[in-house]
Amino acid sequence: MKAQPTVRNRYILFGDILLMVTAVMGSYMLRLELDSSFFLYLPSAYWMAGVVLLIKPLVYHFFSMYRQIWRYTSVKELKLIVASVTAASVLVSLSMVGLFTLGAFNAFPRSVLVIDWLLSVLLVGGLRLVVRLLAENKVLASIPHGTSPAKRVLIIGAGDAGAMVVRELQKNPQVGLVPVGFLDDNAAKQNQQIYGVPVVGTLSDLARVLDNRRVDEVIIAIPSAPGRVVRLVTDVCRLRSKTFRTMPGMYELLGGKVSVSRLREVQIVDLLRRESTLVDDERVGEILAGRSVLVTGAGGSIGRELCRQIARWGPSELVLLGHGENSIFEAMLELRESFPSVVMRPVICDVRDLPRLESIFDKYQPEIVFHAAAHKHVPLMEVNAEEAVTNNILGTRNVVEAALLNQVKKLVMISTDKAIRPVNIMGATKRMAEMIVLNEGRRAGQAFSVVRFGNVLGSRGSVVPLFKRQIARGGPVTVTHPDMQRYFMTIPEAVHLVLQAAAIGTGGETFVLNMGEQVRILDLAEDLIRLSGLEPGRDIEITFSGIRPGEKLSEDLWDEDHTFEPTSHPEIYRLVSQEELSATDLERVVYELISLANEAEPTSIVKLLDDAIPDSAVLSTPPYDFTDIE
Repeated sequence: MKAQPTVRNRYILFGDILLMVTAVMGSYMLRLELDSSFFLYLPSAYWMAGVVLLIKPLVYHFFSMYRQIWRYTSVKELKLIVASVTAASVLVSLSMVGLFTLGAFNAFPRSVLVIDWLLSVLLVGGLRLVVRLLAENKVLASIPHGTSPAKRVLIIGAGDAGAMVVRELQKNPQVGLVPVGFLDDNAAKQNQQIYGVPVVGTLSDLARVLDNRRVDEVIIAIPSAPGRVVRLVTDVCRLRSKTFRTMPGMYELLGGKVSVSRLREVQIVDLLRRESTLVDDERVGEILAGRSVLVTGAGGSIGRELCRQIARWGPSELVLLGHGENSIFEAMLELRESFPSVVMRPVICDVRDLPRLESIFDKYQPEIVFHAAAHKHVPLMEVNAEEAVTNNILGTRNVVEAALLNQVKKLVMISTDKAIRPVNIMGATKRMAEMIVLNEGRRAGQAFSVVRFGNVLGSRGSVVPLFKRQIARGGPVTVTHPDMQRYFMTIPEAVHLVLQAAAIGTGGETFVLNMGEQVRILDLAEDLIRLSGLEPGRDIEITFSGIRPGEKLSEDLWDEDHTFEPTSHPEIYRLVSQEELSATDLERVVYELISLANEAEPTSIVKLLDDAIPDSAVLSTPPYDFTDIE
């Protein structure tokens, strides 16, 4: 699009100079009303005009008044105007009082100083407001005739986000969206207007408003809206063939801002949003701000989001450690674009290489470590037990050893609900990794802890990308069992809670995130089909392939025989106790598992895991058949 013309700041300066003189003479006229005394005080007016022309342009320049793009004038810029005019008026007042004391002029009405300040604020601010109005009119005039008429938009949510979306749409008419109304459940906002746009009802009035008013599109502008609200809006819009979009959720907006560019189509993560929870930013900031932080597995979905949320706290250094050079490179590029001031160190390293790890820890001296590196694909680990052991168990032991050697203050391991009563190799190796972290942390008296949660939507290897591929090719969508259910959480929310748990942890704890209610995979598949504009059973068939080896119908976040207690965060719980191996037995089992992995003995690995881990059933899981894998 052609760049819109702007008023150059040198013209603003010329305008200010004229208005400065106008304000001075206007002050005298208002004070003296052009009677005979006006001419008596006129010499002081000339002196004041000269002082103003000498001082005010310099002060305005100091306050960056001539480096602003005034077509985007807002409350922030108005505060700048008041501050700069006030500072200039103080200097002018001191100068005028000094000149009067020195006898530069005989008469001087001091009240004109206050009047001049008031006129200056009005005139300087008014000039910039005119610039903004002219710029907005030029934008409107620049839209070619004959373009498609603007779409009429209904905004869900009349809060700060909704107001900002409306203002952005009004400032950028070229996007072709005209806000015509708000819906908000706040009774105090009913029949009120925001930027000239009326609040026309509550959320329960959505169907009525869409039936009785001309609305082309609905925008959900409530970042904290839970999934049930998003689902209600999308269901009503779908039945009436209305386009709908949304702002990202609260956790996605961390470190970002609300704008029209952030509007996107409703995704499955929006339908599963939960009520926003306590955000203890001060506590998280204490452990991250100004500290050296290292993240293993930084190129993965969880690791990258960890880096993204950590970076907004301004660590002194952020070390991105991963085995895949492409994923680390992509993560670094994304983070540098969003957080250019954060020092980032991309490090390619396999956590199974202890000497390399130790040299990295020695070089960067991290104070906080988040261990997210792991093999997590259940079916693949069933036929690659050796890799699961060396990466998940040996790799974790190496990270812990390097952390202890370099006196890392806090280490947090990312774990999984599949580590409880494990029925697959991935879950069993993650449980062993948990034991290593907790045992070594307790033994050394360090703040090492584990955070355990269920599936995250959109992560690598998750079911959502698979379903999307199946829908794109016309189906069928394959679900293992109609009653299969899982805990789900969005990646930003899970990582946010991991950071909250890290702030709470003092060492030796297993934290469990409140994953909410389990979601049926069948319902998830149907939602994805509908979000694609299709209908399950009519446009896309759903078939059932049967439960695969190593899978449960539902997952557990803790053993039923064990208790847990609340923490200072309502969505985070602490396991009071759980059955674990003694330090001696753990060391022996880990040594044997690594030896069996090096000797390529998967059957013996499975048997040893099953024997060592309480309530495990890895041995009873039949071999996995990859002939039907997607």
